[in-house]
Amino acid sequence: MAGTGDFGAYRLSEDQEAIRAAVRELAEKEIAPFAHQVDATSTFPAHAYQALRAADFHAPHIPVEYSGMGADALTTVVIIEEVSRACASSGLIPAVNKLGSMPVILDGSEDLKKRYLTPVASGDAMFSYGLSEREAGSDTASMRCRATRSGDGWILNGTKAWITNAGESAFYTVFAVTEPESPRGRNVSAFVVERGDPGFSFGEPEHKLGIKGSPTRELLFDSTPIPGDRIIGEPGRGLPLALRTLDHTRITIGAQAVGIAQGALDLAATYVKERQQFGRAIAEFQGIQFMLADMAMKLEAARQLVYVAAAKSERNDPDLTFFGAAAKCFASDIAMSITTDAVQLLGGAGYTTDFPAERMMRDAKITQIYEGTNQIQRIVMARQVLAR
Repeated sequence: MAGTGDFGAYRLSEDQEAIRAAVRELAEKEIAPFAHQVDATSTFPAHAYQALRAADFHAPHIPVEYSGMGADALTTVVIIEEVSRACASSGLIPAVNKLGSMPVILDGSEDLKKRYLTPVASGDAMFSYGLSEREAGSDTASMRCRATRSGDGWILNGTKAWITNAGESAFYTVFAVTEPESPRGRNVSAFVVERGDPGFSFGEPEHKLGIKGSPTRELLFDSTPIPGDRIIGEPGRGLPLALRTLDHTRITIGAQAVGIAQGALDLAATYVKERQQFGRAIAEFQGIQFMLADMAMKLEAARQLVYVAAAKSERNDPDLTFFGAAAKCFASDIAMSITTDAVQLLGGAGYTTDFPAERMMRDAKITQIYEGTNQIQRIVMARQVLAR
């Protein structure tokens, strides 16, 4: 972890600012109008996906050599932030595409990269990530999903839980125990699984508090054959790959949280200028102003931390593990605080589905939980501090 010196400054370029403006315009026109319906009906935001795909914002991180946009980590964060400002479920489209495909980018063979990154770049497929199990959430090394050798390939059996965009994605990075006799943490391998593979099916959709437009389901494997060329990296090296992936992708959850919080602050600021009590707009009362000031201050601090972490992700700095955990943890805690305050500022209206504040508060909660709970993030950060 870095000391008190350079913390990795960034500066948004003119191109990045232009991309922000383009994504914001698209989100306001093509995504925000459908956000309530997506939430109310628990329907995948297909309209948002097509709009993002048409603008090449659905998987911006895919390198240009695989027909992608080739966006750096900071640009990708800006895109996720702006989409999530309008609809958190839609923000998971670019975020989960990065999560699912990052192991292939980090450690996949050139054949795997060409075979699976190219259709994601074109928008013909999405990529999800299968690490967690019902009894192996924070303790990923205790997973029970197994892949056993069979000729030149593998046979996959077991279950993965809480998988984002399951059923919608065509490809899945799945982690399974392949070396049961090896030491804990060195017995897991990663594979690419395709939606049409024999013996691969999905559980029923989970009924969730928030992000209802993003399906969350189990992955079920019943003697699913996996060709040998679909292993990602070396056998037994899957768990370190999973953790390296999360160092990069926790930042995207921080970006989602910042976007949700920005949407809530925008809504609250507009409402208090219009709401009249005691003969004047409630925005004129100092108590309201102090709440808005604290919300804006905390939001900007979270945004800066997420952006610095993204810059470190692009450089693969040695202190990325700390900053990735810090960005996700701080931004998600702030998003929960800001969305709760937004509901309070809207009063009774904030508690109804007539306004998006309550949806934003529900959506914010998951950012404190997935890709590692914030309790786990604090453990990660503490270990980095103590290792100095």
